[in-house]
Amino acid sequence: MSDVRVTIQRDSEREERVVTTGTTAADLFQGERSIVAARVAGELKDLAYEVADGETVEPVEITSEDGLNILRHSTAHVMAQAVQELFPQAKLGIGPPIKDGFYYDFDVETPFTPEDLKRIEKKMQEIQKRGQRFSRRVTTDEDAREELAAEPYKLELIGLKGKAGEAAEGADAEVGAGELTIYDNLDAKTGDLCWKDLCRGPHLPTTRNIPAFKLMRSAAAYWRGSEKNKQLQRIYGTAWPTKDELKAYLEFLAEAEKRDHRKLGAELDLFSFPDELGPGLAVFHPKGGVIRKVMEDYSRKRHEDAGYEFVNTPHISKEHLFETSGHLPHYAEGMFPPIEFDGQNYRLKAMNCPMHNLIFKSRGRSYRELPLRAFEFGTVYRYEKSGVVHGLTRSRGFTQDDAHIYCTKEQMPEELDTLLTFVLDLLRDYGLTDFELELSTRDPESDKFIGSDEDWEEATEALRQAAEKQGLPLVPDPGGAAYYGPKISVQAKDAIGRSWQMSTLQVDFNQPKRFGLEYTAADGSKQQPVMLHRALFGSIERFFGVLLEHYAGAFPVWLAPVQATGIPIGDTHVPYLEEFAAEARKKGLRIEVDSSSDRMQKKIRNAQKSKVPYMVIAGDEDVANGAVSFRYRDGSQENGIPKDEAIAKILKAVEERAQV
Repeated sequence: MSDVRVTIQRDSEREERVVTTGTTAADLFQGERSIVAARVAGELKDLAYEVADGETVEPVEITSEDGLNILRHSTAHVMAQAVQELFPQAKLGIGPPIKDGFYYDFDVETPFTPEDLKRIEKKMQEIQKRGQRFSRRVTTDEDAREELAAEPYKLELIGLKGKAGEAAEGADAEVGAGELTIYDNLDAKTGDLCWKDLCRGPHLPTTRNIPAFKLMRSAAAYWRGSEKNKQLQRIYGTAWPTKDELKAYLEFLAEAEKRDHRKLGAELDLFSFPDELGPGLAVFHPKGGVIRKVMEDYSRKRHEDAGYEFVNTPHISKEHLFETSGHLPHYAEGMFPPIEFDGQNYRLKAMNCPMHNLIFKSRGRSYRELPLRAFEFGTVYRYEKSGVVHGLTRSRGFTQDDAHIYCTKEQMPEELDTLLTFVLDLLRDYGLTDFELELSTRDPESDKFIGSDEDWEEATEALRQAAEKQGLPLVPDPGGAAYYGPKISVQAKDAIGRSWQMSTLQVDFNQPKRFGLEYTAADGSKQQPVMLHRALFGSIERFFGVLLEHYAGAFPVWLAPVQATGIPIGDTHVPYLEEFAAEARKKGLRIEVDSSSDRMQKKIRNAQKSKVPYMVIAGDEDVANGAVSFRYRDGSQENGIPKDEAIAKILKAVEERAQV
């Protein structure tokens, strides 16, 4: 046996090692149970991979992003094996890892029931304990077709191998673009074949290396994501490196479920989605309308202070407008179909920017007017498939707080800096404070993007410099730019650590060119302005939903639809509280008095369920002293507060945007 020289790379540390021919990655990291795979020349490999002379080998920890994906993809295979052991007629779709888990699609005669999922999970536990070995082998297309002749969806994937964009989402984990491989699940003792699947891998060494998993739910899913194809059954699951991490994740999900804005919206009587309107179309009830109005009013005030000018545009336009802007050829799938009348095709507005361009173009513009900041609460309509519509956070009709700033190239750096600071400060005012920035750039290999290389480079660099000035983490998003320009997205974490995309800021050299926008420069020449797109909330509806979940319905006083509820100890105290409420309303506070026939304790429970910040209680002693008592949402109480002082305390909490 000859010697093989390899380098083991751990972060910045390098270790040179001489081993014998046939040494595997598992041999290199023997005893290190947290290592589940290796990276060699940038490619992930199973631990069974035999290292070659001169190679650099990096260990992959199970807790890393790659390690978690390998764990979850391996668990998906175990789930698929369990399904086929219990349902032998089930045909296999695909089973990739996803964020926090995995799924696998199956073609079965009847949908899976919750009882089926319990049986499948139990069978998975049996397979996990068997310690079956994941064994990779290279095959040819012809041999794979013969072996998998009973799996029509796998055969289709083999035919699509290497055809970018044609395979199903997640199918790259199965076929990739290189050599074709099959993974066999082998009996730990005999080495006999237990199950096999088309897959590019890598996988964990054995099923016993799967520490903790749970099946979550099943749902219908179209094969390859197309409604033209057959509907399959998809089972979702999650897998984690330890049982404690699985438990923590399930507790997180339970907390997230409590905060689900759709559930809270119904419980707090804020909004609803009537079937008569169709999916993704919300109506706001009076209490939700109050919150929305306060959000909009505050935003308007801040925009006025920052020098924005308010505009309004219609909800529908001739189709040609969106051809000019480039949206129709690049974004048609996100727009509702055309409506024909008067011999013309019209479209529901899916974005506000083309109409703002028409406002700029309506007359001659001078450099003295720039930067021109146009702002609109503009309602738009997007054709979202019914399967992805999700309450207020993914809807078909919503209102954007949309601004478009027209400036000179010289003004652009300062304007971007000011814009990003304005956006972050306003988000902080609504109680979001934990941010990172994402810089979305174009993919030079894609034909999705319009404009010259020089324009893209200049626009991207301007955004990068503006982002870096904020001192926040800057995450790259290659290929995620809009077709007309790069963008910065503000990612904000909520109270339970979930990241939401909030505001976006884009630099656009292309739409001004397509619309022929010009201004007269100081030397009398005609110049093209730079167009900056900026949505602060993204959409009011979505931002509303995010805040509702962030606060779990307990909005800070300034946003709460009812800021205080008067609760009389007895009926005789109602007039006193009505007088107090009248004085508070004169100061601009939103206060109600519960004069119902319910007992006082039930009134308190009702106010707590409604998440009212202040319960204002009055009894004989309070009336005699011209005072009230406060009961807060957390159950604490403050007694004997003079009426004027009580109103002042609530006003101060509103002014400071305090969470009570």
